[in-house]
Amino acid sequence: MTDQIDTPANFLVLMADEHNPKFLGCAGHDLVKTPNLDALAARGTRFTSAYTNSPICVSARASLATGRYVHEHQCWDNAIAYDGTPPGWAHKLQDAGHPVTSIGKLHYTSADAPGGFDKQVMPMHIAGGVGDLHGSVRDEIPVRYQSENMSKQVGPGVTKYQDYDRNITDAACSWLNEAASNPSEKPWVLFVSYICPHFPLIAPQEYFDMYADVDIPLPKQRLDDMDETHPWWQGFMGSYIFDQYFMDDDHRRRAIQNYLGLCTFLDDNIGRVLAGLEAAGLGDTTRVAYFSDHGDNMGARKMWGKSTMYEESVGVPMMLAGPGIESGQVRKTHVSLIDVYPTVLSGVGESVNDETLPGTSLLEIVNASDDPDRTVFSEYHGAGARTGAFMLRQGPYKYIHYVDFTPELYDLEADPEELHDLSASPDHQQLIKDFEKQLRSMIDPEAIDRTAKKDQAALIEQHGGREKIVSGGGIHGTPVPKEGLANVD
Repeated sequence: MTDQIDTPANFLVLMADEHNPKFLGCAGHDLVKTPNLDALAARGTRFTSAYTNSPICVSARASLATGRYVHEHQCWDNAIAYDGTPPGWAHKLQDAGHPVTSIGKLHYTSADAPGGFDKQVMPMHIAGGVGDLHGSVRDEIPVRYQSENMSKQVGPGVTKYQDYDRNITDAACSWLNEAASNPSEKPWVLFVSYICPHFPLIAPQEYFDMYADVDIPLPKQRLDDMDETHPWWQGFMGSYIFDQYFMDDDHRRRAIQNYLGLCTFLDDNIGRVLAGLEAAGLGDTTRVAYFSDHGDNMGARKMWGKSTMYEESVGVPMMLAGPGIESGQVRKTHVSLIDVYPTVLSGVGESVNDETLPGTSLLEIVNASDDPDRTVFSEYHGAGARTGAFMLRQGPYKYIHYVDFTPELYDLEADPEELHDLSASPDHQQLIKDFEKQLRSMIDPEAIDRTAKKDQAALIEQHGGREKIVSGGGIHGTPVPKEGLANVD
């Protein structure tokens, strides 16, 4: 089958929002029901060490689109979105004559921005064209009181996000039928992007009930007092106060129960699209990728949502199936969202021809031996961050660098739950120095931190200044586009 790896094929790209990579049956989760994603992994390759290039929606999606790191495209947070520059993989596909369509969430500046798609179906972009300005306030970090909504809105119930995702599925199945009826000269790419399991933690009743009789364990907590003694974490935990609004542990378990339900709801939608692909007769000529923009802490270390460099948040599920991809394979090589750009292009038969892009096609990685030395990089400059945070993942280790503050170091082979920070260990001081040297060979952390804050400060002034933005509060999720609530035939 691997001899088909160089054969151009259609590409169906499936994306979720805020899917913790541990919440997959094929990843070993004891409770979550994800049979369709498990089956996709079984007939293809699953990557066990996949990462976002920034654990926040807008920044991650700009890296996905452009194949570049955040400090390169400079979409620093959820208020500075991708506007079509620099051009991304969708633009290159258009230029080469491949049909390329998006359905669902993009989180760019607006539908008017040249995103590179022939058509954007029900596109979700940043709220009001400005997004979450509250998260751009980096001096005297404000408290994000909208955190209260996350705990108070714990379901079960019905949300506009659920309706939107169902309509995304309907639209994707219709598109596949049309593609089968009207074959294109060149392979097509369909990008289908869901909201779930993104908060609010409200699952449809039937999915919530699936987990009514299971024993849901409480999330792990820190073994140290870093959130009280480390200045970076003091700022972050003082801003993101989700956990303070949970009444008790039963309330927390109920939140996790809804997240489990939303993961299964997502899985069912993906199952419908994959069934639609087969029903249209396109299964044998289409590669399928699945991943998320970032994860969700899901209560670990008293944190909910994203924005951290721990596995629950910076990690993403990632799998690839279809022509030329060996079934039942697991790859341990570290990969990230920037690898999607060359993957899509090579998958449809196009070359990248840009040596400045840091990613590698996953189609190369699936047919190579595991590479323990490959390094992936992530960065965060958003809400709650006193200074920029940078992550390097190489071999068994994860190094987290905080500008002006003490770093963290974890051995994920010996300590997969990241409970034992090795930054103070005498035996690991040389390794920490080596990681910092490697980081500084790639970037200038202090200069990037200054640039991000300068851009964010200018944006805040442009929209009325700090006092106005802080007093107005932050947004709690992006509104669904009006057409996303309509029934799709």
